[in-house]
Amino acid sequence: MGTPDFAVPSLDILLRAPYSVVGVVTSPDKPSGRGQKMKYSPVKEYALENNLPVYQPRNLKDPDFISQLSSLKADLFIVVAFRMLPAVVWQMPRLGTFNLHASLLPQYRGAAPINWAIINGEKVTGLTTFFIDEKIDTGKIISKEKIEIDQNENAGDLHDQMMHKGALLVLQTVRAIENDSLNLVPQDSLIDQNLSLKPAPKIFKEDCEINWNRRKDDVFNFIRGLSPYPCSFTHLISPEQNVNIVKIYKVDISKDHNEKEPPGSIKTDNKSFLKIRCEDGYLDLKEIQLQSKKRMNIEEFLRGFQISNAWSAGKISTF
Repeated sequence: MGTPDFAVPSLDILLRAPYSVVGVVTSPDKPSGRGQKMKYSPVKEYALENNLPVYQPRNLKDPDFISQLSSLKADLFIVVAFRMLPAVVWQMPRLGTFNLHASLLPQYRGAAPINWAIINGEKVTGLTTFFIDEKIDTGKIISKEKIEIDQNENAGDLHDQMMHKGALLVLQTVRAIENDSLNLVPQDSLIDQNLSLKPAPKIFKEDCEINWNRRKDDVFNFIRGLSPYPCSFTHLISPEQNVNIVKIYKVDISKDHNEKEPPGSIKTDNKSFLKIRCEDGYLDLKEIQLQSKKRMNIEEFLRGFQISNAWSAGKISTF
């Protein structure tokens, strides 16, 4: 059971192991692009290419879907980047239902663990497989793998690394279940009074606006934690109060320092560099995207966009 690219390597590795994949459950097709053509999920595309039965229920409690699922007589359900399952589904297979989660549980429970680990400046994260229970991301842990986060790694880089290492952990987990060699760890046993649990809630568009009043290290982590998707953004504001929305994909921490300039101040030669002031220093913009334009490096951007030190960056009164 899965939908995005992240889930495809796990399906692929099981099929090649080889295990008998008797069915694939994924999200319904959605209209996409200017023509609003129906688009298959990456998991569905892979399943069809490999002649696997595909199920796309809109309602996971639908009696017809439950009947179809039951008729497959699967021994085990495996969930990678899918929806929350009702009990009637996850309790169905005789060996249970396990999930691959992109954090070291119990830390970063929720929909966006990869993003939040980087946003919070973590140096280490990881992958966890666990048996699903009544609550979200709380079931007994089957296996874990730690992954170091490089200081210049963004959410996309970490996603791709986890996508492939996660497939290996899924295969390892299936084999452990098959061989009855499990050493399950209740998550409650890993939580003590001195441990602060960090959540990983879903990130919405309004959460992605940059606050330049924060420290430069925090803004740096915020930008790379949202790159390339959903992507952080800011408003570039001219002296005449003309506003341009810009997505920011990549920045470097600048050695430039000017105590007199307020957060959101801009420093540029309008040729090769564009810097924006945070609370305690500047960030050097490297890759950005002006609204309705393509993603480009800062030199390309400045060749087609006139901006000066009189401009500023920051929030405006309306979103």
